[in-house]
Amino acid sequence: MDIVNPAVNDYLLSHCTPADDLLRELAAETRQAFPDSAGMQISHDEGEFLTMLVRLVGARRAVEVGVFTGYSSICIARGLPEDGRLLACDVSDEWTSIARGYWDRAGVADRIDLRIAPAVETLRALPAEPVVDFAFIDADKVSYPLYYEELVVRLRPGGLIVLDNVLRGGRVLDPAFQDEADAAMRQMNETVVGDERVDSVMLPVRDGVTLARKRSASQP
Repeated sequence: MDIVNPAVNDYLLSHCTPADDLLRELAAETRQAFPDSAGMQISHDEGEFLTMLVRLVGARRAVEVGVFTGYSSICIARGLPEDGRLLACDVSDEWTSIARGYWDRAGVADRIDLRIAPAVETLRALPAEPVVDFAFIDADKVSYPLYYEELVVRLRPGGLIVLDNVLRGGRVLDPAFQDEADAAMRQMNETVVGDERVDSVMLPVRDGVTLARKRSASQP
């Protein structure tokens, strides 16, 4: 299922701030190095969306679950102030070896703390205090509910969690699709919309993006 008409997608891409040479080079190298996995990389308009959200939230402490070759990391880090920090979680040295080089070239490597380990372990090792301002989840879909729960309790009031691929190519709409990842995403979507700790909105951006903003204690 095309979530958005392909002609509209092309129009959207041509009407946002264009990617710079470094991001275009990273996208091209990713396609060449990992042709079977290149679809995991976010699109340019979604990258610009992440940068804008980080700036709008005024984030200083960010978390990313799922780095791949580092495109989204650059977009998030560029939205942080110079003393901001991004905790980047992934399990692949191979993928993130490309990311490291581009982080250096983008001038954001000093803002990024890469942890190569199962993300659930990395998140559970963090202090329990609600100090995270922004989080982006774009990793294995089966573990989304675990990632979300570990992050939402650490999110400060007004902080934002962004979840990618929440539509799964439209498969979440059809109960005939019972793949483990599709079922997990259906559960995730129901969890977020019913979570009284957050206000949420699902957007038809690429393969679906959900924004979940942590409510304050005084918010009804």
